[in-house]
Amino acid sequence: MTVGEMLAATVPMARTLNLEFLETTAERAVVRLPDQTDYHNHIGGPHAGAMFTLAESASGAIVIAAFGDQMSRAVPLAVKAEIGYKKLAKGVVTATATLGRPVADVVAELDEGKRPEFPVAVEIRRADGAVTGEMTVVWTLRPHA
Repeated sequence: MTVGEMLAATVPMARTLNLEFLETTAERAVVRLPDQTDYHNHIGGPHAGAMFTLAESASGAIVIAAFGDQMSRAVPLAVKAEIGYKKLAKGVVTATATLGRPVADVVAELDEGKRPEFPVAVEIRRADGAVTGEMTVVWTLRPHA
């Protein structure tokens, strides 16, 4: 099962929005939100909640890709998120997520018995390449009890 398939299977909201997982590696995750009138706002673009879910899903995809081998001993959890809407979004929008800390550093903290936190930066772009939003999600790997 791919990371995208796993997220769609375990996170109903991602499935509801018909998110398309284009790339999911430990270095970057790219997720697209198709243009769907059911998820438009009052000005005909994707609703802010849909764009939040898109960006958060991209951040989750990179977390799973980067730390999937740690799932037997820890669960990834979003700690906090902040989003800024920069320009009007219309049509298809794509979120690209990148890790803010090296994987090895996060795993080393987990090995020390800590509950590491790490940021994931996400850019949301429309088809013409303009950045319409930016999000930072802080994640943690919570060790199993």
